[in-house]
Amino acid sequence: MSQGHLLVVDDERLNRMVLERALTEQGYSVETADNGHQALALLKGHTTPAFDVVLLDVLMPEMDGYQTLACIKADPALAHVPVVVISALDEMDSVIRCIKLGAADYLPKPFNAALLHARISASLAAKRLRDLELEYLEQVAQVTAAAVAVESDSFVPGSLDGVAAREDALGHLARVFQRMAREVRTREELLQRQVRELRIEIDQARQAERVAEVTETDYFQRLRSQADELRRLMNGG
Repeated sequence: MSQGHLLVVDDERLNRMVLERALTEQGYSVETADNGHQALALLKGHTTPAFDVVLLDVLMPEMDGYQTLACIKADPALAHVPVVVISALDEMDSVIRCIKLGAADYLPKPFNAALLHARISASLAAKRLRDLELEYLEQVAQVTAAAVAVESDSFVPGSLDGVAAREDALGHLARVFQRMAREVRTREELLQRQVRELRIEIDQARQAERVAEVTETDYFQRLRSQADELRRLMNGG
C-alpha cells in the first residue's frame, strides 16, 4: 500500500528522475510535472485533491515556483495540500519567500534520502491531521443540520449513519441524537393519530348533536306523530 501520493514539479528531467526513484523506493506513488502550468492541471484535474504532498522547484521557466505556489494557496480546493519547496542551499532567500507564501517546508539540493523521507513524513502527518479536522468539522455541521431538520420535520435518521459510526464523543452524540429523533418522531406520529381520532369523534358528536337538534323540535315531533298516526290507519288500527 502506498504511503502517499506525491507530485514532483521540476523543470530538470534528471532531478525529476532522481526524486521519483528515491520516493518510489520509500513506498510513495509519484507523478511528475516539468512546469507550473502542468502541475496545476494535474492538481485541478480531480474532484478532490489527488496528491498528499507537492514537491515544488523554485526556479522554472514559464511559471516559476512562486507563481505556482501562489495559485495553489489561492485555490480553496488545493490550499491545504502541503507544498515542500525544492531549493539549493544558496537559495535560502527564495525558501523564506516561499514559506511566507504558504509552503510547508523545504528540501535542499542535493537530496539526502533520510532528510527527504523526514520532510515528506512531516508534511503527510500535517495533512492527515488537517484532513481529520476537516472531516470532524464537516460531521459536526451534519449534526447541526440534523437538529435544524428535526425542527422542520424533515430529518432522515440515516443521514447521520456516517457520523454515528465514529467511536469518539461526536459519534456517541450522533447515536444519541438519532435515538432521540426517532423517539420524537414516534411521539409525533402517535400524537397525530390521536388528533385524527379525536377529530373523528368530534365530527361524530357534532353530527349527533345536529340530529338531536332536529329531532327534538316541535315541528319534527308533530311530523313523527303524524307519521305514526298514518301507519296506524294503514294497518287498520
